[in-house]
Amino acid sequence: MKIDYLQKALAYFNTDKPQWYGWKKYNDDGTKIPNDQRMCYDCLILNDDTATMPTEAEVNAKIQEIKDAETAAEAKKASGKQKLLDLGLTEEEVKALTGI
Repeated sequence: MKIDYLQKALAYFNTDKPQWYGWKKYNDDGTKIPNDQRMCYDCLILNDDTATMPTEAEVNAKIQEIKDAETAAEAKKASGKQKLLDLGLTEEEVKALTGI
């Protein structure tokens, strides 16, 4: 499963305005943008005039923050599992307790 980090990051901006953004369907020259190429910062449009467009740098920073948090969470899971194994629990016991 591919994680859509762009949309995850965009959810952190303009939180008081649901559905504040959308995606361009046509380039400036009028050519249709294929659906598989629309979900990018360059195709981002505001659906709400009161919303503020985050900069690409802000969005990229939020994407990195999300990825870093996921990496840290995975590391904590692995560390916790190893600590349980070090205490003498079996793999089966650890899985029964934690699901991992």
